[in-house]
Amino acid sequence: MSVISYKKFCVKPGGKLTGRLRVPGDKSISHRSIMLGALADGVTRIRGFLEGEDSLNTLRAFQAMGVQIEGPVEGEVIIHGVGIDGLKEPLEVLYVGNSGTSMRLLSGILAAQSFSSILTGDESLTVRPMKRVIAPLKQMGANIQGSQDDKPPLSIQPVPRLKGMTYEMPVASAQVKSCLLLAGLFAEGETVIIEPQSGLTRDHTERMLTGFGYEVASQGARISLQGRRRLTATTVDVPADLSSAAFFLVGASIAPGSDIVLEHVGVNPTRTGVLDILKLMGADITLFNQRKAGGEPVVDIRVRHANLQGITVPERLVPLAIDEFPAIFVAAACASGKFVLTGAEELRVKETDRIAAMAEGLKTLGVDAKPTSDGMKIRGGKIGSGTVASHGDHRIAMAFTMASLRASGPIKVNDCSNVATSFPNFVELAHTAGLNINAS
Repeated sequence: MSVISYKKFCVKPGGKLTGRLRVPGDKSISHRSIMLGALADGVTRIRGFLEGEDSLNTLRAFQAMGVQIEGPVEGEVIIHGVGIDGLKEPLEVLYVGNSGTSMRLLSGILAAQSFSSILTGDESLTVRPMKRVIAPLKQMGANIQGSQDDKPPLSIQPVPRLKGMTYEMPVASAQVKSCLLLAGLFAEGETVIIEPQSGLTRDHTERMLTGFGYEVASQGARISLQGRRRLTATTVDVPADLSSAAFFLVGASIAPGSDIVLEHVGVNPTRTGVLDILKLMGADITLFNQRKAGGEPVVDIRVRHANLQGITVPERLVPLAIDEFPAIFVAAACASGKFVLTGAEELRVKETDRIAAMAEGLKTLGVDAKPTSDGMKIRGGKIGSGTVASHGDHRIAMAFTMASLRASGPIKVNDCSNVATSFPNFVELAHTAGLNINAS
């Protein structure tokens, strides 16, 4: 279950992307399949599991809590579920590496257990804010504490029983919503989450709970479930990750002569903001072969080069593309005119401050990029050459790699080891598609 991790990328300028590609399995769905499979009654089988460090850390955490898990072997995992009350006290601190999803979702499950636990992660994760899950969990009766300023590690002590509540989310966040729904599985009474009017967030947790036989009621922005019911084991077919596909969507859009097909990509309607934004910019994107995989909509996507235009991003699309903006910023740098993003404060509390980091890198490459408190203003033009820092953020590293397709000289990207968290075969797949990339 080990993956190859590269420290730096060096990419020669030019090239085009062609062929048929299948990017790795969806990270969000891979995380949730392990969590719900572990809590279910019976044996759950997963196909297409993402064998990246983030997902593997979630898997290891449940193994540490007594869940028997076989694999992954070529994306296949078998989980022998222990039921809703079957987790055991871990003998060690639960380490989730760089995964904010693991940290936040696991905190909801662990807050309801009859044992103590400690959740921690790598240097990047331990500076990320966790108050957004700590505060509502405490309202449910949890005994959970962070370190200074509510940052990891998180220390969780047992309580007699969590209590369901109605929680109006101040900021759209699928991780917070999912944390509270998972806590609600163990709570007395009903747990109700009301999402903000600024936009609905990805609904993978609700869909997968339903797939495991757990009733979830969704009415617009209101999601609710009753606690103390059972989950039933099932088979999960993980589609290819749209967030990983986004880099190739952008690369093919900006590089003349490109024509690629991305296969079996998940297009959950709460995740398709990147497609909508690129189409508004004039991208040549065609979806075909539509079908369902494990309750999730799946398509093949053809992308060809197009002359992109800068746009003002509709704020309703921001939550639907929050993880894809590093790639979208590269598209904006290659577009004609001005690109404006607002309402994306969430980007400042990801693996790094993605607004600041992307602006810094784009400026290094000669792009007119101005960060704002909640977004970015970019005037498209020529991309130069230089060395940029990813700040340990996998999406920033891959975004700047794709920028080389339109660069005037080589681009070097430092601190790329965390690419393995979400896209362990990125270098090989990008090279096969036509990127002039060397990794070391």
